[in-house]
Amino acid sequence: MAQFGAPRNPVNWVSHLTAAVVSQPAVKDPAVVERANLLNMAKLSIKGLIESALSYGRTLDSDYPPLQQFFVVMEHCLKHGLKVRKSFLSFNRTIWGPLELVEKLCPEAEEIAASVRDLPGLRTPLGRARAWLRLSMMQKKLADYLRCLLMRRDLLSEFYENYAVMMEEEGTVIVGLLVGLNVIDANLCVKGEDLDSQVGVIDFSIYLKSEEADHEREGRNVHISAILDQKNYVEELNRQLNGTVSSLHARIDTMEKSNAKLIEELAIAKNNIIKLQEENHQLRNENAVIFMKAHQHLEAAKASIEAEQMYRQHSRHGLSEIFTDICTDHEDSELTQETDSDLEPVRMQHEIELAVKLLEKDIHEKQDTLIGLKEQLEEVKAINFEMYQKMQCSEEEARERDEDDELDERCTQMPSARKPHEQSHVLNQSRSIEIASYMKGASVDSAPQYKMIKDISF
Repeated sequence: MAQFGAPRNPVNWVSHLTAAVVSQPAVKDPAVVERANLLNMAKLSIKGLIESALSYGRTLDSDYPPLQQFFVVMEHCLKHGLKVRKSFLSFNRTIWGPLELVEKLCPEAEEIAASVRDLPGLRTPLGRARAWLRLSMMQKKLADYLRCLLMRRDLLSEFYENYAVMMEEEGTVIVGLLVGLNVIDANLCVKGEDLDSQVGVIDFSIYLKSEEADHEREGRNVHISAILDQKNYVEELNRQLNGTVSSLHARIDTMEKSNAKLIEELAIAKNNIIKLQEENHQLRNENAVIFMKAHQHLEAAKASIEAEQMYRQHSRHGLSEIFTDICTDHEDSELTQETDSDLEPVRMQHEIELAVKLLEKDIHEKQDTLIGLKEQLEEVKAINFEMYQKMQCSEEEARERDEDDELDERCTQMPSARKPHEQSHVLNQSRSIEIASYMKGASVDSAPQYKMIKDISF
């Protein structure tokens, strides 16, 4: 029990408490002193409750004094630093507000909060808070619920001042001490108890006892510690067994669910098989009926085919006789027609050959004329080119002669220059006349050629 930080002797607890109280005046802030006193009282009440419960050896009820003092101390710790809230008629200052937040933070606490609200004898928020503490004590979840509440300081700031126990480190220490209460089994009757009108006063006489009682308690503590270790071991085994049982239950649930699904699937499969068997039976019956009908149709068709074959044979025999008679009557006419038809293609072929030969001759003649015309065109082009060259040469010679005449005129006198000029003029006229006559003759000769080319083109 040394983990709670308090000496084992109750007298030493009182001295420790008084020393703490005496040493507090050195601290200037009274809120710090209040927090330290509440922490020390929480340590004393929790340790005394655990020791007395183990020595008591039975399940604790609501009349057990150390348990009552523990709830009073917890009430004082939760009331420290509460903010005053204005209501319609008066000021409200209760611890039910922050405790009501636990059900929102921890879903496991919803059942306790609902049961507290449903209690018929509670009329005040303080009574509901006291009932909540007792129910969580019986459930062995008081430390867990308060730990969830301390982790949300932002929500607690709406109900507590900054110097409150629940807002400082002392609150976490108290919650850590509350874990040791899980070894205690409490059976509290909340319905018949008047929790609204109880007065929460701390009784220090419980913690102030004689030294003889302390020695006896030390002797008992040795035996109690062994029993406590055994109880812890048994509880640990019980927790492990509960865990295995829960896992086995989960497996059983999963197996049952899977088994139920398989059973449903098997039933569905059986129903499907029965339906398929019925459909198969129906199809077989229908197939047999169809086979019988088809066999009957085949027999009827065979009979009708045989009758048709007999009728066709008789009709063919009669038609063959008629055909032979017709053939003998028309043989002569067919022979004459065949001879005429044989001669007509020969005549037509002979006429076609003659027409083709005539066309070939005509084509050869036209090709020869085209070749001759092309040669004439080439000759005309050559003649025109020669004439063009001769004209250019004559023009150049005339220009040269004109230039020479001009020079001679400049050099010689005017009378002497008239005669050669006249002679050159006469020569030029004669040359132009010759060229014009030659061109006329060439044009006359080439005219029928151009006419022939025009006729051929048409």
